[in-house]
Amino acid sequence: MIRFDKQFANAPIESLGSLKEKFPMFFSKRIPDSIWIARMQSPLHQEMADEILKIFPDQTNLAATLGPLFQHIKYYFPRFRAPTTVTLINDVDYQSRVIVASDTLLLLSLDNYLGADHRYYSEIKRYIVENLKASQISSDVAKAYAQKYIAPPTKNTFLEQMIYFGKQLYLQELWLPNTSDASKIGYTDKQWQWAEDNQVDMWRYFVEKELLFSTDPGLTPRFISNAPFSKFYLELDNESSPMAGRYLGWKIVRAFMKNNDITPQQLLVFDAEALFKKSKYKPKK
Repeated sequence: MIRFDKQFANAPIESLGSLKEKFPMFFSKRIPDSIWIARMQSPLHQEMADEILKIFPDQTNLAATLGPLFQHIKYYFPRFRAPTTVTLINDVDYQSRVIVASDTLLLLSLDNYLGADHRYYSEIKRYIVENLKASQISSDVAKAYAQKYIAPPTKNTFLEQMIYFGKQLYLQELWLPNTSDASKIGYTDKQWQWAEDNQVDMWRYFVEKELLFSTDPGLTPRFISNAPFSKFYLELDNESSPMAGRYLGWKIVRAFMKNNDITPQQLLVFDAEALFKKSKYKPKK
């Protein structure tokens, strides 16, 4: 693990050249040195580095988080090699907080994990801020690697998207046995309980509205994308858990793996429609 966030924050201006030689991937040749020098002298950047040190003073907790995750990935996918993890500051670009840059390099932006109540996040929507905390790192990293392993959807049906994210969450389940299901999907405990309590009704809604094989792109923001809640267009919407399609896709994949002798490697490329039929998924009250 390389704490680039600390090295850059502590570096004197005259060491910029050696930093660029050591970490060329972080210094675009199109950006003049004056920009980097200004960043090194920026009080805000230094303050951000200091805030990170309060939560992540050293590598101990990060190693304790990522080490077991990498061991579990390697157990199920023996070709996997634990990457060099480089920690960064990316000015709270929360959409890029984890990047699997290559087979040997993982980029982790620690300014996105300072806690849901941190003042840096005051202008960010609450449903996003809920997951900007250190305890979410393992789930975010597992999700980033799962996306590398799973074949993307080839059809544009709602079911295909559900199964794609269901596979992703199932891999996270294998790799993070000590992490709560709520954390894996990015729910609060209350949201997870709502989904569990309303699984039957959500499934009935999808079936009765004939959504599973629909290619309506409007279903993605309603039931797949992260949002404050799912949009059933019912009075209960404000109470509902977001990403209902991902949640039910996970349940389908779980049922499939329980009812079929399939390895995780085979799961990754298994056709969504065939998987659904073989899952025999039927939620029970």
